[in-house]
Order: sequence, then C-alpha cells, then structure tokens
Amino acid sequence: MTADAGGDQGRLVLVCEAVHAVSQRGTSATVNAIAHEIGIDQSGASRLITSATAAGYLVMAASATDGRRREASLTAAGRSMLDQAHRWQEEIFVQLTAGWSDKKRRDFQQAITDLMDRSYVMDA
Repeated sequence: MTADAGGDQGRLVLVCEAVHAVSQRGTSATVNAIAHEIGIDQSGASRLITSATAAGYLVMAASATDGRRREASLTAAGRSMLDQAHRWQEEIFVQLTAGWSDKKRRDFQQAITDLMDRSYVMDA
C-alpha cells in the first residue's frame, strides 16, 4: 500500500466515524454536521462524503423530516470497515499499553471517554 493509499483509507475511516458518531448522538448526519464533527469546512466534508459514497461506505438520501436536506448513513460495507478499524485501534491500544495493569488501562480509557463526552457538551 502506498502512503497516499493509506491516507485515502484514513480519510474514509474519518468520515465514516464522523457519520457514525453524529448518528449515535441522534443528530442528522448532514454535510454541515459531519464538517463540524471533523472540524473542517463544508466543502472539505462534502469531498470526503463523496469519496466514501463512491467507495460504497456511505449513502446519501433525503431527510425523512425535510426533503430539502440530505443525510449520510453508513452502508453495510461502511459498518464492516469501521468494525475492522476499531479492531485495529484496539490492537494498537493493547500494544501501546503493554505492561500496564488492567486497572490502569481501564482508568485511562475512562478518562479519555470522559474528555470526549465533555467536549461534546462544551461544543453544544
């Protein structure tokens, strides 16, 4: 795999993760919501969504509540790709925390989760 191919895959994971996260919070995964989640402008998010859609990881459809809005959702391939990415992340986490006690590993994971949860509250 070339460095560029790895970057492309990373961007696909990033946008799919954003769609998943936004959807998990009960928010519509619009281009603007995805852009906000990733921290980029709307045009950048739109390009990422287009790439992930072309790769078969996302599908765009009219909103059920407002036909003028389009929302992204994960396809089965997108969910599978995210599952694989999460498994890889867990493997790397285990490698990085080799030698840590289970308690230290759990405490660290909880602290990171708490920080992420707090960032969503502060951002609202």
